[in-house]
Amino acid sequence: MYHALKRIFDIVLSILLVCILSPVALIVAVLIKIESSGPVFFNQARTGRFEQPFYILKFRTMYHESTGLNITASSDSRITRVGRILRKTKLDEIPQLLNVLKGEMSIVGPRPEVLSHLPYYDQEAKKIIFAYRPGITDLASLLYIHEERLLAESNDPLKTYFEVILPEKNRLRVRHLVQESFLFDIKVFIWTGLKILLRNHMPVIDCPEDVKRTPPLKVMIHEHSETNKDAA
Repeated sequence: MYHALKRIFDIVLSILLVCILSPVALIVAVLIKIESSGPVFFNQARTGRFEQPFYILKFRTMYHESTGLNITASSDSRITRVGRILRKTKLDEIPQLLNVLKGEMSIVGPRPEVLSHLPYYDQEAKKIIFAYRPGITDLASLLYIHEERLLAESNDPLKTYFEVILPEKNRLRVRHLVQESFLFDIKVFIWTGLKILLRNHMPVIDCPEDVKRTPPLKVMIHEHSETNKDAA
């Protein structure tokens, strides 16, 4: 029932958002072409449900043919001026509504991971996370909405990402997913919209159950495994 409701929600909301945001998307496309040469869209292989790769679609926010790390800090010189605005407002994510309509993604779900990052995942957490469609937003990406700023402040962005940020995001992803709560998904979608619109004026998100008291990853994985055994 959860997956069926979620898919209906994804299709209806995506069609609605495409209709509403089409004028904005057109303006964004024009601004990208005016500022720098290269395509309007950026696509990259990401890991989808059941670890099947697919190509995620975004508005291009970097100079064409930029190379470098697969993580991005807010001070990254590869980002264009228009790109900075798009990243700040999350408008670069609009094209992913097409990924949702194709069934490759969901509105709410763990962010689709870069293929080269998979070796850094806890193996048991990976089984849970990739049992679901990746999404445009989720609890982890919402609470780490300023991730690029954190990386910019780090002396070693790669180490900070893989040893600090990624494990914590995966803990939050597992916490979110094991609930299989359609209502919680809707709340995350609403919180995301409010966070983008209100930005620094929004107080700490009032999640049911304080996020800081979320059990360690290993504990949640064990509880999830025991629940599945009981259900079987």
